[in-house]
Amino acid sequence: MFIGEFHHSIDEKGRIIIPSKFREELGSSFVITRGLENCLFVYSNDNWEKICSKLNSLPFTKKDARVFNRFFMSGATSVELDKQGRINISTPLIQYANLVKDCVVIGTGDRLEIWSQESWDEFFQSNKDSMSDIAENLFQESVDL
Repeated sequence: MFIGEFHHSIDEKGRIIIPSKFREELGSSFVITRGLENCLFVYSNDNWEKICSKLNSLPFTKKDARVFNRFFMSGATSVELDKQGRINISTPLIQYANLVKDCVVIGTGDRLEIWSQESWDEFFQSNKDSMSDIAENLFQESVDL
């Protein structure tokens, strides 16, 4: 399980360090793609196969399924760690997530997310005060958090 928040910089060649805590679970190669809210999603190959299986089960006759599949799959790239524990992010993904220098890598359970520091701060600030309401809406039955 991926958990935690780590701050790293992306260099001029599009390389960013994947925190050592995550490397073993990800393996030496994994998949990065466009995420939601202008961040990038990073999946281990096993989790990527599960996501693809779910996407392949969606009816291609539904427009939303086709649109989401195009968005999500067209940005997907297999990446490998270099000897320093870095990956190279493609230019289209860097542009999509507006990665300039300071970045945040977070664990969200089954995946990592890579955010620009600015986007992460904005997301966090705009959502932190509503966490109680969101938790109440998501966990209607009794759940110990």
